Amino acid sequence: MTSRELLDELAAQEQRLVFDSFDEQTAWAVGVALRDAALAAGLPVAISVRRNGQRLFHAALPGASADNDGWLERKCAVVDRYGRSSLRVGEEFRVDGKSFDADARLDPSRYAAHGGAFPVLVRDTGCVGTIAVSGLPQLDDHRLVVEVLEAFLSERR
Repeated sequence: MTSRELLDELAAQEQRLVFDSFDEQTAWAVGVALRDAALAAGLPVAISVRRNGQRLFHAALPGASADNDGWLERKCAVVDRYGRSSLRVGEEFRVDGKSFDADARLDPSRYAAHGGAFPVLVRDTGCVGTIAVSGLPQLDDHRLVVEVLEAFLSERR
């Protein structure tokens, strides 16, 4: 897959994976679905679900560390700032021949445009939070979130 094809796929995911509403109960259910999927696969990840900056779900599975919590914060900060997945933001910089760390003019100790944080998008509202995973290579972090979101949202339609 080319970088342009990846960008197109990332944009399509954000158009497709939209909630009708997102409250505390929904955040908990998404977090539990992510935890269950990660546990079943034996993945050493930390998981965060936030709305408007408030953490509504957090879990650290066997093998995850406090470093993963730091990555969650930094990746979620990118989603909060740009309203797009952390992987998409990083890829947009790479496609333009730039480096997020050097060219975004943001403190890399606070922002990480690496895969794993996805925007909580609510229909007719926009981005209201983040769903994030850290502990795997960035494409795998992103893929886990997307696969769980696709299953979660398809069950509710």
